[in-house]
Amino acid sequence: MTTQSRASQSAASQPDASQSGASFLTTWFAILDSEDADRILDLISDDFSFAILFSTGGDGATDFHGGRAEMEGYLAQREVGVRTHHLLSASTVGQDELFLGEVRRHGELEATFVASARLTGAGRVRQLLIGRSPSVLFT
Repeated sequence: MTTQSRASQSAASQPDASQSGASFLTTWFAILDSEDADRILDLISDDFSFAILFSTGGDGATDFHGGRAEMEGYLAQREVGVRTHHLLSASTVGQDELFLGEVRRHGELEATFVASARLTGAGRVRQLLIGRSPSVLFT
């Protein structure tokens, strides 16, 4: 198992994603933060499933989940160029990657998130689980 911490670095601006301990998820968030976030659809397997629990604090949370079509819907509703993902720590164990990070809105800390991905042998994501909340900040 490899683990490496990089406090407050943007996934999108890391010089070498393979050194993060979760190279797939590091790449995923870099693409998600780009102007062409739909490119993440090229990284999912045919049997892809995901859930994203998106908390805004208090009782405000939305559960996005499903397969490819639902991920396309999730991408369509996002505010492009507003939120960025910043790595705090990451690890890989076999085909599983874990990523702890911060979400920033226009550069200001908004929430902490955790992501886990199970990859196929071909290096595509089969299962993705993400949770975020402003209630617990790791900084």
